[in-house]
Amino acid sequence: MIGRLWTLLMERKRRRYLALLQARGMRIGAGVTIEDGFFFDPSHCYLIEIGARCTLAPNVRLVAHDASTKRLLGATRLGRIVIEEDCFLGDSVLILPGVTVGKASIVGAGAVVSKSIPAGSLAAGNPARVLGTVEAYRQRQAQRLASGRRFPADYWVENATPAQLAELAGAVAIGAVFIE
Repeated sequence: MIGRLWTLLMERKRRRYLALLQARGMRIGAGVTIEDGFFFDPSHCYLIEIGARCTLAPNVRLVAHDASTKRLLGATRLGRIVIEEDCFLGDSVLILPGVTVGKASIVGAGAVVSKSIPAGSLAAGNPARVLGTVEAYRQRQAQRLASGRRFPADYWVENATPAQLAELAGAVAIGAVFIE
């Protein structure tokens, strides 16, 4: 009961904060999913644009300014951040000023993106670099899915029994596992 109430209050706070950023000029397209723990540069949110149908995993950071130049030059560098439509940003991705992530791209968890990513690219690392195309990645994962083990959605940790979790952990130790 208390947990559910806490979740509802945090979701309301999150929606209000996003609405405030949008009122200050940040643009968020339709159908965008933004997970918890995000940081969108509140001082320069008007420089941030997220296209339709993007997914931002937990702890994504979009920072549209570089204050290191303030100390060196007496001025802070600003840059637009554009996440074009249909992109996926993995857990704890950091996007720096002046970056565009091209349409239908994937940026892997923990990446630090300091240069723009072309459309349809798979990028990861620190600093992030393009590793290939999303289509090649999709094909590799489709092959893994075809030869791997599939589990139904009730195996997600929130729903799974201890026996199901043990079964899942055992399967992961053997090879590719997917939850549908």
